[in-house]
Amino acid sequence: MTRTSTDILISGGGVAGLTAAAAFGAAGFSVICVDPSPPVTSDTAEGADLRSTAFLHPSIPVLQDAGLWARLEPHAAALQVMRIIDAGGEVSEPRLTKDFNAAELSGLPFGWNLPNWLLRREMVARLAELPNVDFRPGIATHRLMTRTTEALVTLSDGAQIRARMVIAADGRNSPVRQALGIPVITLRYGQKALAFAVTHPVPHENVSTEIHRTGGPFTLVPLPDRDGRPRSAVVWMETGPEVARLQALPVPDFEAEMSTRSCHILGPLTLDSRLTVWPIITQIASRMAGERCALMAEAAHVLPPIGAQGLNMSLADLTVLLNLARDDPDTIGSAQMLDAYHRKRHWEVQARITGIDALNRASMMGAQPLRDLRATALNALYSAAPVRRTLMKAGLGLR
Repeated sequence: MTRTSTDILISGGGVAGLTAAAAFGAAGFSVICVDPSPPVTSDTAEGADLRSTAFLHPSIPVLQDAGLWARLEPHAAALQVMRIIDAGGEVSEPRLTKDFNAAELSGLPFGWNLPNWLLRREMVARLAELPNVDFRPGIATHRLMTRTTEALVTLSDGAQIRARMVIAADGRNSPVRQALGIPVITLRYGQKALAFAVTHPVPHENVSTEIHRTGGPFTLVPLPDRDGRPRSAVVWMETGPEVARLQALPVPDFEAEMSTRSCHILGPLTLDSRLTVWPIITQIASRMAGERCALMAEAAHVLPPIGAQGLNMSLADLTVLLNLARDDPDTIGSAQMLDAYHRKRHWEVQARITGIDALNRASMMGAQPLRDLRATALNALYSAAPVRRTLMKAGLGLR
């Protein structure tokens, strides 16, 4: 059987995998990207990912170099302020509000927010412009064999690929990671996240808001206006049984409950999409690489959607991989390169997962004394300007 040779085989065509394909393609490498499911590129289509992704500003250079940012920026909503509201009193209303303003650090917003389905649409269009990128939707990685000089990949359609490096961007249950025998540590919280879009009468003014009470944060993230109506993406984290109860409510009752949970800070919320549900876990692979293979994104690390860390950690993975490949193209996929990738990324991933895990557990607190302690800690951290700026830099991945 004829084997196709390529520099890089990317297993996974989600947002992270598509970004990696565009980035390596724009850098001049030959790339094949496969995914078992064709990307859904409309918010009304069945299976559309209605979550949104906030690209923090340190992630923008890799998007620019990949030729993606020019496509994405016109559709993005800037995130100028990160607002944290503690509503952990006896009733669901703000008792403590703290604003983290990007103006304290630079003239740039913290980041920009876009719907995931739109990201896929624009990224697929970008790949079509790159002659050295072969995107194969509807095709899965079926079998992987590695040796010191190359990886041999058999696809679900029977095609065989000879690759210098395989990038596993194939999700939290990564088939490539499993084929390599790399174990993971998984923590479960008993939480799920409802993800959907809303409209509201009060403009969001480019403020992203996390409201903490019990069960997990209720987060409103700015989206561009639609038909003159202010619009936001919502991620509502709660216990599994509570999410099931909320899902079953008639729309008017659901809207009443989410407006109450939002403390009415943007007025009454109107549901503007269907509801999607995602399980909340923390997971980390014991290594970021195996023979001829690099793990990135959820194949390597999964964490709760707090602080816009998920995909930005994935783009940090990509940046390190891309820099190593550019610095010495002859060693791409070698043990030397992949060991360097693991060393550069794994400790930082561990640190961020530890921090987000602590924040999520604090947001879940149900007992009133613990909620009071959470509010006191937030007030103390915010009140010291040097500490506040340090926290903002840490959230952006800056030193």
